[in-house]
Amino acid sequence: MLSIKAACWHSKDLMNPDNRQLLFPLHLMFFLSGIGTVLIGQVLPNLAGSFALTDLEAGYFFPAQFSGSMLGTLATSWFGRKRKFLNATILGCVAIAAGLTAMNLTSFGGSLSGFFITGLGIGLTLPSINMLVLEMSPQKGASALSVLNFCWGLGAIVCKPYVDLTSTKGSIFVTTLFLAIPLLAGAAFLAAMPRLPEQPQEKAVPAVPNPSSKLIWTTGLAWVIALFNFIQVGFEGGIGGWLTTYADRLEGVPVAHLLSPTFIYYLFFVLGRGAAPLFFRWMNEDRVLFFDLALMLIGMIVILSAGDLLWLSIGAAFSGFGASSVFPTNLSRFTSIFGSMATRRATPLFICGTLGAASVTWLIGFVSDKAGNLRAGMFIMLGCVIVLLAVQALLSMAGQAAGNAELNN
Repeated sequence: MLSIKAACWHSKDLMNPDNRQLLFPLHLMFFLSGIGTVLIGQVLPNLAGSFALTDLEAGYFFPAQFSGSMLGTLATSWFGRKRKFLNATILGCVAIAAGLTAMNLTSFGGSLSGFFITGLGIGLTLPSINMLVLEMSPQKGASALSVLNFCWGLGAIVCKPYVDLTSTKGSIFVTTLFLAIPLLAGAAFLAAMPRLPEQPQEKAVPAVPNPSSKLIWTTGLAWVIALFNFIQVGFEGGIGGWLTTYADRLEGVPVAHLLSPTFIYYLFFVLGRGAAPLFFRWMNEDRVLFFDLALMLIGMIVILSAGDLLWLSIGAAFSGFGASSVFPTNLSRFTSIFGSMATRRATPLFICGTLGAASVTWLIGFVSDKAGNLRAGMFIMLGCVIVLLAVQALLSMAGQAAGNAELNN
């Protein structure tokens, strides 16, 4: 049995260069967490068939996972204050594995609980690993995080082919088992690693508080940016959650096992993340966001009018490439307006994103159930993009007005 002392790592222990041996298992856990995060949309057709669910009932899986994720994210802040991100990572991996196992329970409520527990683990694991890698690479933080999140993207890309290869129409037991085992093994490996001597720490210098940072959420502009995040993350959750089911229902079109629309969406999503720095050489944040939203609009129009798998995949490619850099660019806008220290008070921003994902995915199922047609529900995402364009125009005008006022002063 693993000793509690061995498992109770503090973040400061990780500053020892010898602890770089943790990087590989942390990246592997992040890759597996990427699969676990987007798994819900890929197994939804299997679960809906097993429990004979309507689209409204199937939509309940999404709030279950996202509410767990929100709770896990809030818990991560407690682990952060205790400097125990590694403990949160270990606990998160165990929770994901337990949730994956519970997805196979024979009752609808039991399966729902599995998604809640999986979400709880994801909320603990993703931010904790981000912080651990950042602390182990203080001089190359941006580069290290880029590589780390690329691993998450790889997990999202391979998720659909993985599910197709390991699941059957009535069972996802093998799918969840093959994912739970390496997560548990990774958690055990991280907990069992010997604790290395701590590096001597320099005397901490008290931080000078930034008075303006406390007033961020008293401004309307911050809440408009949060609204933008609510809708954008909702769009990502909606297309990631329902695209596989939507593709399954196209009449006369077989489901591709490798180059499915969902696979294409995440492939171009990751490619877009890599290409984003090139666009910033010629365009500012506002222009990049308008360009991205235009691609998303084109993608959704193609998706909604597609009559076969080819056009659905083309629409998914446009949507994935367009959506790829919207979230980080909006976050960058938030920090550029309110200062770099604003990230410490960005919790409402991230909570709004989680609420958006839960709301939009559920609303798609609700509309589909009432209309008797999933295509009607997918129009919710087209509406999301149109509202995003309107909010982006409002934020752009506010930014220009603030810039002009600063010049006049």
